[in-house]
Amino acid sequence: MRFSIGDFARHGRVSVRMLRHYDAIGLLRPAQVDPSTGYRWYTAAQLTRLNRIVALRGLGFGLQQVQELLGERVGAEELRGMLRLRQAELRAQIAADTARLADIQARLRMIESEAAMSTIEITVKPLPAVRVVELTGVARNMEPLSIGPVIRGLYERLGAALRSAGVTPTGPAIAYYTDPHADGDGENIVVHAALPIGALPADGTPAAAALAGAAVVDLPAVTQVATVVHRGSMDDCLPSYQALARWIEDAGYRTTGPSRELSLACPEDVDGWVTEIQEPIVPV
Repeated sequence: MRFSIGDFARHGRVSVRMLRHYDAIGLLRPAQVDPSTGYRWYTAAQLTRLNRIVALRGLGFGLQQVQELLGERVGAEELRGMLRLRQAELRAQIAADTARLADIQARLRMIESEAAMSTIEITVKPLPAVRVVELTGVARNMEPLSIGPVIRGLYERLGAALRSAGVTPTGPAIAYYTDPHADGDGENIVVHAALPIGALPADGTPAAAALAGAAVVDLPAVTQVATVVHRGSMDDCLPSYQALARWIEDAGYRTTGPSRELSLACPEDVDGWVTEIQEPIVPV
């Protein structure tokens, strides 16, 4: 049984133009070409090669790479592995693009509301010293896309370690960020995921072993912090941070240290999150 190029294109769900191109570059030759008319004829068996070509192209391989891979007789299982890898890459790209769009939307909302009077309430208060157990990680920068996955992973690990150790936090979670560079270039930010604790397990016990890798840190008391309560996902915290920055400048203060994020409520639905952003300040 032979198929004309049009019939073969329909069965393969590709265009005739694509088949002609594949013929021209030697990627998929017709089974037969009529010497008098030049008509191309294909067989059903050639759909196997066509399927591999289309799959590899969909995975992002160039035509030269496809030619080489087909020469190596790539099997179905290898193609399946490539597909899984490509799926993971595409999902990551979609997540990154979605986060970028959300950031652009947040900044656009701020631009549109620049002329309006801010209704965000700022409170100034002291903070007592607190002992925390924390895990740290590194994010590329302060963008939510960079910070979010790191902080969530750290808290998952920290929570699991505390449960294994039988240690109950004495207060809400505290996140803060430090810049390892002297010039504060905002790159490779150290992310601190902390939970307040009371007494620690005795050294050498299984409970203490469960906390191996976590650090015990005494966060110092702060004389004055300017605070704002942010409601909703911290991926959308930019308006709250910028409103706080404007208030600090207008009120005649300057910041003196890393801000802290105190999780007052953290339900499964991120729209219900309540976070107090705390910025240490002193008069200018």
